[in-house]
Amino acid sequence: MKYNVTLNGKIYEVDVTETDAIVTGISQVPVMAPVAAAPVAAPAPVAAPAAAPAPETAPAAPAAPVAVADGTQIKAPMPGTVLAVKKNVGDAVKAGDVVIVLEAMKMENDIVAPCDGTVKSINAPKGSSVNTDDVLAVI
Repeated sequence: MKYNVTLNGKIYEVDVTETDAIVTGISQVPVMAPVAAAPVAAPAPVAAPAAAPAPETAPAAPAAPVAVADGTQIKAPMPGTVLAVKKNVGDAVKAGDVVIVLEAMKMENDIVAPCDGTVKSINAPKGSSVNTDDVLAVI
């Protein structure tokens, strides 16, 4: 069978059999002249929008950041949603114990304690959304 293969601006005519392939001809791909773009008419002027009425209530202030206790921080490795909190404040943990289950990209990820100790704070309750490097808990 014969095939025409275009590669790097060249057309290769290749004869393929059951055991081998032989290039029987090479030619250049014809270059087409660029097509000039049609002129675009200027858009019609738009009337200025009417002034919006003043809001009746002031916007809510942003939430205050959660205070982080001193100790070893367990940070979110990726953005996601907290599915479960497996340990409570005051619980003793060993390195490798699951502290929080984080859902990210439709997968459950166990967030484990990096060291032995006691849970000092849980900063991300069940159902909360977290971003990468948010502090989830402190040991």
